[in-house]
Amino acid sequence: MKIRNVIISSTTLVLAVAAGAGVGFALGRDDRGSTAPPTPSPGAFTLANASLQIAPDCDSLLASYVDRGLELVTAYGWGGGDGPIVMFDAQSSDAAGSERSSTATVPAPTTVRSTNNETGTNVQEAGVDEPDVVKVSGDRLFRIQDDTLTTYDVAGDEPRLLSSLQLPDIRNGQVLVSGDRVVVLGDLVTYAATGARVLVIDVSQPGTPQVVEQTDYTATISAARLHGDVVRLVLDTGLPQLDFRYPDGRFGEQGALKANQELVRGTTLADWVPTVDGEPVVDCDDVALPTMETALGTTTVVTFEAAVVEPTATAVATTASTSYFSPDRFYLAASASADGWWGRIRPMIDCLDRCDPGWPGGAADGSTELFAFALDGTDTTYVASGEVEGQIRDRWSMDYADGALRVALGATSETGNFSSVVTLRETDATLSEIGRVDKLGINEEIKSVRWFDDLALVVTFRQTDPLYAIDLSDADDPQLMGELKIPGYSEYLHPLGARRLIGIGQDADASGMVRGAQAALFDVTDLRNPQQLAVVRYPTFSQAMAGTDPRQFTWLPDRRTALTVVSQGWEGRTGWVSVLDLADGRMSNRMVEVEYGDEVSQVRLVPLADGRVVLVTGDAVSFFDVT
Repeated sequence: MKIRNVIISSTTLVLAVAAGAGVGFALGRDDRGSTAPPTPSPGAFTLANASLQIAPDCDSLLASYVDRGLELVTAYGWGGGDGPIVMFDAQSSDAAGSERSSTATVPAPTTVRSTNNETGTNVQEAGVDEPDVVKVSGDRLFRIQDDTLTTYDVAGDEPRLLSSLQLPDIRNGQVLVSGDRVVVLGDLVTYAATGARVLVIDVSQPGTPQVVEQTDYTATISAARLHGDVVRLVLDTGLPQLDFRYPDGRFGEQGALKANQELVRGTTLADWVPTVDGEPVVDCDDVALPTMETALGTTTVVTFEAAVVEPTATAVATTASTSYFSPDRFYLAASASADGWWGRIRPMIDCLDRCDPGWPGGAADGSTELFAFALDGTDTTYVASGEVEGQIRDRWSMDYADGALRVALGATSETGNFSSVVTLRETDATLSEIGRVDKLGINEEIKSVRWFDDLALVVTFRQTDPLYAIDLSDADDPQLMGELKIPGYSEYLHPLGARRLIGIGQDADASGMVRGAQAALFDVTDLRNPQQLAVVRYPTFSQAMAGTDPRQFTWLPDRRTALTVVSQGWEGRTGWVSVLDLADGRMSNRMVEVEYGDEVSQVRLVPLADGRVVLVTGDAVSFFDVT
C-alpha cells in the first residue's frame, strides 16, 4: 500500500484518529522506513472465525461492494444503510424482576476518583487521550478556532500569545498533542472537494509553528485517540455519491432503477474506500469483509507515530455505528444492515401486532455485530468478533476490564422492553457471552453509563431516573445490587472518589416533562441503597452542556470543586460556568456568565499542573477565578 500525500514540507504525512474499525492483521512500520505497510508474516493476518474474510483479489473485493450495493439501490437512489432507527418508548406495565443478590462474602465494588487527562481534556479512559479544541502541554496551551491554531504561554500571571497559524480550508478542527507535534483533524471544505484534512505541525519552536504534513481524505473522521505517542484515526466512508436518476417524464420507476443499478455496477474501489489524491489508502488484501449482514460502507483505521509519520492502514467493509478504545483494546460496533427503507420501517410494522404502542425498535434484526482488536504500540490486531441482541447507544456503553468486554444494551425488536448489561470474553476468536443482567429500566432508554473495574452504574429514563448499581467483580455472574429512582436523569456521570458521584443532566417533573438542567450529588457508599445527597437546579429550559460533551466538565479534586458549562439554550444562548463546591454531602453553586451564541459549545476549563484553571471562550484565553 502506498499513501500519497500533499506535501507541505519535506516529511511524509501524519494521520490517525481512533474509533472505528480495524482488520485482522498486525499493523506496524516497515523496517526499511517505507511508508508502505509491511508484508504480513505468515499467520499475521489471522481471521480465526467466520465473521471476517479477505477477498482473494481487488476484482473480488469490488464485486462484493457492488453486489451489496445492488441490494440497496432503488429507483430513488440508495434505499438504506443508515443504521438503526429509534422507535417509541415502551408502554409495558411489567415490574422489574431482577433480584438483588448479596455480595457480603466479597469486598463491595467501588468507584474511583477520576481526573482530567494531562492535556486538560476530560476523557473516557485514563491514559487514552481524545481530540479537543484546546490542549495543554507543559507551559504551552494550543487552541484551534475556525481555521486558526494559536499557541499561548500559560506560565505567567496572564496567558501570553506566542503564535497564530492560519490553516486554510479546514473546519470543525480539533487537536491532539504528542511531544513537539500537534496533529490537527478536521473537515475539508473547498470549492472542489469535501472530506477530512489531517495536518501535522511541528511546535518545537512555539513562536514559529510549521506544518510538516498535510493529507486530504475522501472520508470523514469518526474518532481519534492517542495512545502514548501513537495516533489512531478512524475514517468512515459511506455509500458512494452517484449521479442517480429518478422517476420523471423520461424515466419510469423501472427505468430509473435500471439506470441506477448500472451506476452501481460502474463504480470503482476508489468510490468505496477512502482515497488520497485519487489513490486508495488501503490495499485490497487489507480490507476485511464481514460475512454477516452489516450496514454497507468502509471503516478504515490509520495508525502512526506523530514524530515518525509513517502511516499504516486497515479496513472493515462496514459502516460502524460506534466504537470504543481502552488502553489495549479497540471495539467496533456495527448495526445489522437496514436492508433499504422497508427494512428499517419493517420492525415498526411487525411490532404493531405484538408490542405495546411504545415498543422501542431498532435495526432490522435488532442485533449488533462486535469486532475486537488488540492494541500494542503501533500494532492493531484482530482477535475476536461476536453478536449481541440489542442496541449500543454510544461509546460510553462499552468497556473492557480484566479480559472481559462489558456492554450496556438498549432494547430493540429482538429484545425485551428493557435494557441489559452483558459481559463477553474472547474464546477461540469469538466474543462469547458469559454473563448478563436484564430488566434494567423497563420501558425506558439508557441515558448514561459509567464503568469501573468491578462496577457499572447505568441511568435510564422515561418519567423517573433509575440509577442502577451492578456488581461486575465476577464477570461470569454480574449482579444488580441496588437502584435509586428520582425525577429527571443524568446524561453524564463523573466519579469523585470511592463514595461520591456527580451526575450532570436534566431535571424533570413527575410526568417526565424536562424542565431544565441539573447537577446531582450521589452517595454510593452502600451500592444496595444509593442515595441522592444534593441537587442544583438551573433555570428553566437550560441545558447541561456536559451531558452531550463531557469535555465541558472539569473536576478539581484538591479543591473538591466541579466546573460545568450550562447554556440558556432557548433565550439568547447565554453560557455560564457553574462552580459547584462540595462539602459534607452538600453542593453550593456560583454562576459565572462567560459566553453567548453558538460559541458556548467551545467553552473549556483547562486545569494546569500548578492548580490554576484556564478559561477558553470564543474571544479570549484567560485564567478563571475558581474561588
